Amino acid sequence: MKLIREVVKQALNTGYLTLEAEDSLRNMLRHKYETEDFEAFIQLQQAAMTGDVKQESRERALVQSY
Repeated sequence: MKLIREVVKQALNTGYLTLEAEDSLRNMLRHKYETEDFEAFIQLQQAAMTGDVKQESRERALVQSY
């Protein structure tokens, strides 16, 4: 099973969070996870807020709003 921190690392490295990765994160966050995973998720949220990581879901929402 993939860890939250692995999904976060990939998103941080590529600068992009895919829909598939978002779904995986949602599923993983429903279960027990380690402190390192929680800290990685917070780091991802901060990167998304500063624009360092783009989210496919937000890009699609913008396109659909036009």
